[in-house]
Amino acid sequence: MNAQKRQAIFERLAQAIPNPTTELEHSSTFELLIAVILSAQATDKGVNIATRKLFKVANTPATILALGVEGLESYIKTIGLYHAKAQNVLKCCEQLLTLHDGEVPDTREALEALAGVGRKTANVILNTAFGQPTIAVDTHLFRVGNRTKLAQGKNVLEVEQRFLSTTPKAFLKDAHHLLILHGRYTCTARNPKCGECCIADLCEFHDKQIQPVAPPAGV
Repeated sequence: MNAQKRQAIFERLAQAIPNPTTELEHSSTFELLIAVILSAQATDKGVNIATRKLFKVANTPATILALGVEGLESYIKTIGLYHAKAQNVLKCCEQLLTLHDGEVPDTREALEALAGVGRKTANVILNTAFGQPTIAVDTHLFRVGNRTKLAQGKNVLEVEQRFLSTTPKAFLKDAHHLLILHGRYTCTARNPKCGECCIADLCEFHDKQIQPVAPPAGV
């Protein structure tokens, strides 16, 4: 795929998605961090349902830590892997208080040293909270990158590096959210909505699923 086509793809995505941002509900960087940790192998919708109740009673490292394991689990038990996630969240809160005065750090090294935070989560925080031009590759971005040929790779790191090296600079900050929302609602895993896609003519997917227009009755 050439640079001209990439530019056109991101221009169209930006026009179709004028306010690209996370769908995880949060009112602070800390709330976003906890929501992203909880979102692993879970839906944003499911996480939002849990955190709406959780954040009303505890939305700082100290107040969540004060809940303890059982207290925290009572709020997140509807989320997959909640036992392990509760342990990670509590340890993360302890680390934030001990190492960062309760604040979420803004460097990859410090973020990835926190419990429950891997490269993808760190990328989300760096991009969404701190405005850094990072791209967190989840299942949606991995699929969209390989399917459209925007960023092909055998693993998430390869796809991330490909996106970072080829995405037009003007779109690097918003690329993560543009692509995840496009993958979540249009370029879906099963039955992609190619007929409704704003980049269908630019995408290099060989098996586009565009339904032919039915002829008028009687023709």
